[in-house]
Amino acid sequence: MKDKQIEKLIKEEEKRQKSVVNLIASENIVSDDVLKALGSKLTNKYAEGYPGKRYYGGNQVVDKVELLCIARALKLFKLKPEDWHVNVQLLSGSPANFALYSALVPVGGKIMGMKLTSGGHLTHGHPLSMTGKLWKPLQFELDKNTEVIDYEALKTLAITEKPDIIVCGFTAYPRIVDFKKFREIADSCGALLHVDMSHFAGLVAGGAYPSPFPYADTVMTTTHKSLRGPRQAILFVKKDAREFDKKLDKMVIPGLFGGPHENNIAAVAVALAEAMKPEFKKYAKQVVKNAKVLAKELQKLGWHIISGGTDSHLILMDTWMDGKGVPGKIASDKLEKAGIIVNMNTIPGDPRGVMDPSGIRLGTCAETTRGKKEADMVKLAVRMDKVLRN
Repeated sequence: MKDKQIEKLIKEEEKRQKSVVNLIASENIVSDDVLKALGSKLTNKYAEGYPGKRYYGGNQVVDKVELLCIARALKLFKLKPEDWHVNVQLLSGSPANFALYSALVPVGGKIMGMKLTSGGHLTHGHPLSMTGKLWKPLQFELDKNTEVIDYEALKTLAITEKPDIIVCGFTAYPRIVDFKKFREIADSCGALLHVDMSHFAGLVAGGAYPSPFPYADTVMTTTHKSLRGPRQAILFVKKDAREFDKKLDKMVIPGLFGGPHENNIAAVAVALAEAMKPEFKKYAKQVVKNAKVLAKELQKLGWHIISGGTDSHLILMDTWMDGKGVPGKIASDKLEKAGIIVNMNTIPGDPRGVMDPSGIRLGTCAETTRGKKEADMVKLAVRMDKVLRN
C-alpha cells in the first residue's frame, strides 16, 4: 500500500482486534472471501437504479451480482420469490428502517416500538431519532418484574393507541420474541408488522432462532452481526395487493438514495452463501450455547443478568446493581483495559443516564467465530468477575 499512514493504521487495528476478546453483540469477524469482495473493482461501478433499469450504462455484470444477492437472500430464509420482494441496496440498518417507514407510514403516523432502555433501537421511534420526529413515537417497556415483554399489556396499548406500524425487534433484548403474538396484536389494531431482525438474522438462518417470516409484513436485517457479513442491510417486503415492493423500491431510489455500493452487495452475497453451509448451522447453535453458559456463569458469580438469562447471542448485564457494583461506563472501561471489549448499555427501568447507564451488553458471535466453546465461556466469566470486583 502506497499510503503508509493508512496502512499503518489498518495494521494497528488488525493487531487490536487480534489482541482482545470481542464481546460486542453487534460485531463479528468476516471471512477472507467477504473482504475480497469488499475490496474488489466492483467499487468502481456506479449503478444508480435497479437491475435492468439503471440510469448509467455498463451495468451488465453488476446487475448479475445484485440479482444473485437477491436470490441468495430468498433461498437462505426459505422464501418464495412470488411471495417476497427483496431490496439489497440499503447501506445499514438505520437508513433501511427509515426507508421502510417513509415508504409505508404517512408522516405523522404512529410507530410503536420497544423503548431504548428496554432494549429497543433508536430507529424504533425514539424521540431523538428522526423516526420519532417525523412520526409519532409509541414506546412500550418491559414488565418490571420479569424483565420480558408483557404481550397482554402490549395488546391493550396497541388497541387503545392504534399505531400504523408495530416494530418487533431489538438491540438489547436477550429473549426469543413471540412473532405469532405480535402478529395477533398487529391484527387487533390494524397495524403493519415490521420485524427488525438485525441482531438475530444469522441465528434464524442457522436454525437457532424462530423465523419471523410467517408472521411479518416486512423484515429488515443488517448483515454484519450474527449473519457474519459486511456492513449493509436487506429489506424484505411481502408481495400482495398493497404493492409494498413498488413503494419501497421507489422510496429507496430516487426517494432517499443514489447509487448502490455493488462491492458491498457482492460481499453480502458471499456471506449469504456461507450461511447456507452446514457448518454455519453448527456455528449459530454454538453462539447460543456460549451465550447461555456465559450468562449462567455470571449469574453464579452474583451478577444480575436481565430476564435471568438469554435465548440468543446477546446478554444484558446489570453491573450497577443498585449501587453494589459499578456503573456500566466504568465497567466497560475496566474490561477494555483488561482486553475484553463490551459496550455500556441501559437496562430496563434504568435509574442512570444513557451516557452513564447501569449495565453492559455482551454478545458471543465474534468469539464463537474464533472457535470458542462452553469451557471458554466459564473461564471468561471468572475473568470478567475479577476485573469488575477489583
